[in-house]
Amino acid sequence: MTKAAGAVFPITPKSVITVSLLSIAYLIVSWLLLGFKTDQLVLIFLYNLFFYATPLSRKFIVGFSIFIVYWIIYDYMKAFPNYEYNTVHIQGLYNFEKSLFGINSGGKILTPNEYLWIHNVTFLNIISGIFYLCWIPVPMAFAVYLFFINRRQFISFLLTFFLVNFLGFIVYYTYPAAPPWYVHFYGFNFVQTTPGNTAGLARFDQYFDVTVFKTIYAKGSNVFAAMPSLHSAYPLIVLYFGLKNKLGLINIFFATVMVGIWFAAVYTSHHYVLDVTFGIATAALGIGLFEWGFSRIGPLRRFLERYEQTIK
Repeated sequence: MTKAAGAVFPITPKSVITVSLLSIAYLIVSWLLLGFKTDQLVLIFLYNLFFYATPLSRKFIVGFSIFIVYWIIYDYMKAFPNYEYNTVHIQGLYNFEKSLFGINSGGKILTPNEYLWIHNVTFLNIISGIFYLCWIPVPMAFAVYLFFINRRQFISFLLTFFLVNFLGFIVYYTYPAAPPWYVHFYGFNFVQTTPGNTAGLARFDQYFDVTVFKTIYAKGSNVFAAMPSLHSAYPLIVLYFGLKNKLGLINIFFATVMVGIWFAAVYTSHHYVLDVTFGIATAALGIGLFEWGFSRIGPLRRFLERYEQTIK
């Protein structure tokens, strides 16, 4: 490691104070907004461990902080539910879905979710669960991979990921929307205290006698945030950067996961086809805004260059 490289993110009294204050502030704000959770301590422990361990781990966690900020914002949505700011769309979205993609079954028009709910099969129950489990692990694993092969792409990927989520969060608060399973269980009446629901993913848990998805959805930040489907946006971001980095056969895996998640989102009644479509559009918009807009802004471009050139 060169002298210049070591000087990029050094441990100094200022950096120690900054990290310590940020850690304390996060714990206090989280406690005030959400109450105490062990997850908060785990996050702070891991962040500090990576920051102080080695120059390489410090460089990684500084870049990965982009993802951490996203996770914190998502978690804090619990304290500011979107239904308090705008009307939740339930019946209108359901009827629009049916008018565009309705399926005639026994003389009755069903949404794709309703049709697939009735005609579910064990194989699709299992494969849908597997694809849905790839939602966050695949993007995170890909980010780690990019860190070791292309630092500039690592930061670009994380910033694009953050931007797409930011766009999605804007829609969540301007257009709160109930997922298909909500209509299945609650009809068209708004029930503010509705808890998260595994919906069709419950079949995966039941088949393997586990509580994987039950645990995941018990920690959900907002039931009424189905539009757009960020589940559908993430794999498109991954595939885009996979293609950009010419990863060959790995991109076939990324494409398979992407289509699988799109299908599973509808099959398990977590999203309408409309949600998936707008999720794809949100990802495309975010990618375009970053690649042909934000990445060309002087300060950000210089940070990308600085991050890329140091601590190989």
